[in-house]
Amino acid sequence: MDLKFDEYQKLALQTLQGAPGEEKSILIALLGLAGETGELLTLYKKFLRDGAAYEPIRERLAEELGDVMWYVSSISSHFKLDLADIAHENIRKTQSRWLPSDPEGYISFDEASPESERLPRLFTAEFRNSGPLHRKQLEVYVDGQKFGSTLTDNSYKGDDYRYHDVLHLAFAAILGWSPVLRALLQRKRKSDKIVDEVEDGGRAVAIEEGLAALIFNYAQEHSLLLQVDRLDWRLLNTCREMTTHLEVSKRSLHDWEEAIIAAFRVWRTMQLNDGGSVRCDLTARRLDYLDAANKPSILAAE
Repeated sequence: MDLKFDEYQKLALQTLQGAPGEEKSILIALLGLAGETGELLTLYKKFLRDGAAYEPIRERLAEELGDVMWYVSSISSHFKLDLADIAHENIRKTQSRWLPSDPEGYISFDEASPESERLPRLFTAEFRNSGPLHRKQLEVYVDGQKFGSTLTDNSYKGDDYRYHDVLHLAFAAILGWSPVLRALLQRKRKSDKIVDEVEDGGRAVAIEEGLAALIFNYAQEHSLLLQVDRLDWRLLNTCREMTTHLEVSKRSLHDWEEAIIAAFRVWRTMQLNDGGSVRCDLTARRLDYLDAANKPSILAAE
């Protein structure tokens, strides 16, 4: 039987215990959902304990999952939510989290801008340290030209935050987005007044810098993401929420995750080598640490 979500919800509503929206009925549905979830866990416990001897596992699983679905549908009806809409939004959410943007549908945000207003598609950034060990100063050069101001960790205790431009480079390379980089490279889209104000203006720059600080604090708590290949939903969702009005909102949470992990892969190698060079390839959507021969290096920071 081909049963769609909206049809299932209407049929399930016929067997609802109590009136839709009734407080007692809502509580029963919520407790019922918790109870059926417990039944699922108990069922799997028996399977783990008894193994192949517990033969009816598939049939029982189907039955318990059906009960869970009934309670989910009932709760949706109580709150006048459409089960099909919930399913659709959940698929959108999970695809954004776990799937990269479609390469064929990936369009650079500045593709239609004059060439002088586009982020360079391929460039190299060199990070040069100087000064005493406890108070290092960092200068960044992009294709040989000084980039931005001389940086320190801006901290009482050295924590290598001076390397945070690596995050901006990763945002540019993998997300195709970095108001900070645009400003420093003088690639703001001034030919379009609204885009220049909204996408490349001070607010967007502040948001990106805020995200860099937030992400760095998270990374510090996780060994600068050493051997980490999955980031917390809360961090990624914050990236999305802070940029919801900007063009980068078109990128998936998976893209954000890829950019952040790539940035700290390079960051850790910078620490080991006291700086170095990074190649940003916006076409291939790659960020690579370069060895002495200017070739992508196998990162010792892994």
